[in-house]
Amino acid sequence: QVQLVESGGGLVQTGGSLRLSCEASGRSFGTFSLDDMGWFRQAPGKGREFVAAINYNGGTTYYVDSVKDRFRIFRDNAKNTVYLQMNNLQSEDTAVYYCNSAHVGALAAMSTLEFPSWGQGTQVTVSS
Repeated sequence: QVQLVESGGGLVQTGGSLRLSCEASGRSFGTFSLDDMGWFRQAPGKGREFVAAINYNGGTTYYVDSVKDRFRIFRDNAKNTVYLQMNNLQSEDTAVYYCNSAHVGALAAMSTLEFPSWGQGTQVTVSS
């Protein structure tokens, strides 16, 4: 069974940076490199929202407008890990961040998918 484990969250001041990691375990060697991956977040009192996605080989990325030019998603298939580099963090970025995997024809589709399960997430708190 595939397990996705998010890490790297923490408390940061406005304008600061964090790098989140999501490691996939329980996968056969090489299968992680076949998955499109996405990052999502859930702020207090709100529903979970899509943040960014990357295709299976890292060649294509897609972002929600609110994080474009501040966040960067990338992956290391040799380490079964996808990352989210977050720069110039703002208070509205405070949320629990999750990753998930899918096979999608276009990365934008990741934003509307229903996923059967989620990991525990990693908390990001941005203070002013």
